[in-house]
Amino acid sequence: MKKSLLALAVLGAFAGAAQAQSSVTIYGIVDTGVVYTSKAINTGTGNTGSKFSLNSGIIQGSRIGFKGVEDLGGGLSAVFNLETGFNNDNGALNGQDGTAGTTNLFRRKSVVGLAGGFGSVLVGRQTDFADTISAYTSVNEFGGVTGAVGHNLDRLEGTRTNNSISYTTANLSGFTGNLIYGFGETAGQTSAGQSFGIGGKYDNGPLGLGINYYQSKQGATPSDTSLISSASATQAGNSALKSLNVVASYQFGPARVYGNYSRVKQDLNTASPTTAATKTLGAANKADIYEIGTAYSLSPSLKLLGAVTHTRADFNSSSKGKLTQISLGTDYWLSKRTDLYAFVANIRATDMANTGVFGDATGSATIGNASDSQTAVAVGIRHKF
Repeated sequence: MKKSLLALAVLGAFAGAAQAQSSVTIYGIVDTGVVYTSKAINTGTGNTGSKFSLNSGIIQGSRIGFKGVEDLGGGLSAVFNLETGFNNDNGALNGQDGTAGTTNLFRRKSVVGLAGGFGSVLVGRQTDFADTISAYTSVNEFGGVTGAVGHNLDRLEGTRTNNSISYTTANLSGFTGNLIYGFGETAGQTSAGQSFGIGGKYDNGPLGLGINYYQSKQGATPSDTSLISSASATQAGNSALKSLNVVASYQFGPARVYGNYSRVKQDLNTASPTTAATKTLGAANKADIYEIGTAYSLSPSLKLLGAVTHTRADFNSSSKGKLTQISLGTDYWLSKRTDLYAFVANIRATDMANTGVFGDATGSATIGNASDSQTAVAVGIRHKF
């Protein structure tokens, strides 16, 4: 009997769905490209130079996932979604949260819940609504290319919340709302490590609008995975991150134009960095992120892309810094599942660290050229299944 069940499970996996229920789907993305980066720091020599690399997840993180629905009757369904990330360039699992040295298997998403005419309730590890409204921003076309200039910080790239419960309304004449709460799971101190957010979007033909607010508090094991995992007893329960996103998009014939603004405050960043190389976005006390962009369809399969993203950072009111990135690109779909893309981006830092378009910093405190600009070029392929 056990052998028969095992055989059925294997056959179901190869078929791409659990045929017995017709409700489980296997899906994924493989995204990989060749990247050229100028002025990248060599951590061994301390010098900078050109770098060529093969990167996984340039637009979207490579992943494999499982999602399913069971009809419970009366319009109610049980749903689940498990999603893991991997690096296609070396085959390794991608992502680490929690205990040092451990890799989370389903780090991208791990939820189960109920859905129906009321909307959906999901529990587990998931993103807040900033990830949903990012479809109205450069993240929709450029993905990770615009992450370093601000979208990693403002959560539009999709930061996860552990131990969370979320409620998303059904579509109400174009409006969809969302609430999320992350449990800090600290005995005797409910506020330690907790997080919460509220967001909404409105779709009406060519117009798309979105807003989201998210706040998280420090704790030994914060539910917000963007926060540090260790904090002093005096910091636990204090507000550590506050993020507001306002986004808008409009389709003018073949051209989609968009603009967005985010403000991020990190109240526990009370240090005053003294050198440009130590003034990173992660160390900022406050950051304002502005963006405008467009995606122009030359044909149903070919798009031309452009975006300008500008961030102003405040380091505990003692000094300020700026990041500006100009991103250009093209995306050509060979089919509904496979596309070829090419991007060029220049990121420039003023009075703060330039951590690079793809994480290759332009300088360090020892050589003092952290304010240099950097240009990166990426050419790759993405396949969805």
